[in-house]
Amino acid sequence: MEKDRHIGLRIDSETHKKLKSLAEFDGHSMSSEILYLIRQAIPQHEHEHSELKQSYPFSIFRHYL
Repeated sequence: MEKDRHIGLRIDSETHKKLKSLAEFDGHSMSSEILYLIRQAIPQHEHEHSELKQSYPFSIFRHYL
């Protein structure tokens, strides 16, 4: 079983306040609300475009940095 991943997120104050209010309204933590929104966005994107594939390992992109 794969481990859960951690993502650090920088967010401006106004968006943070609105996200916090949205999470509280839905009875979620901010982390749960973000995950909920992401899980809604992925199938919507796939429906409008095409199925997303797994991303490539970061190491192949290092020469672009």
